[in-house]
Amino acid sequence: MGQILAIDYGKVRTGIAATDDLQIIASGLATVETSKLVDFLKKYFSENNVDEVVIGLPTDLKGNMSEIETDIQKFISVFEKDFPDNKINRLDERFTSKMASFFISQSGKNKKQRQEKGLIDKVSATILLQNFLEQKR
Repeated sequence: MGQILAIDYGKVRTGIAATDDLQIIASGLATVETSKLVDFLKKYFSENNVDEVVIGLPTDLKGNMSEIETDIQKFISVFEKDFPDNKINRLDERFTSKMASFFISQSGKNKKQRQEKGLIDKVSATILLQNFLEQKR
């Protein structure tokens, strides 16, 4: 059994989280410049056993797709070519950024640390992955 990776895709930065090899615990892994995401994934996949990937599905409260979905679809096309053996799952990511901000504010981090967008992206990916794991069980 290998890891599950979550990708909270953004125009500028992308948050990434991963499970342990037993797929029990979701942990924040990194925040990567989106332009360098595929290179990061190639390196990560060469060093780790990854079974599947969860990519956030950006919808609004009415269930309509966000503008970034077009960029995500382009990324998925590239991903499928570069990593044909990895299953892609999509999961609604509504409220993950708000939840991430809340959890960070409760963690005792100072104001500057709480406002770091990269941290929010990484925590959002972790929440996305934890939600996926809970639905899978």
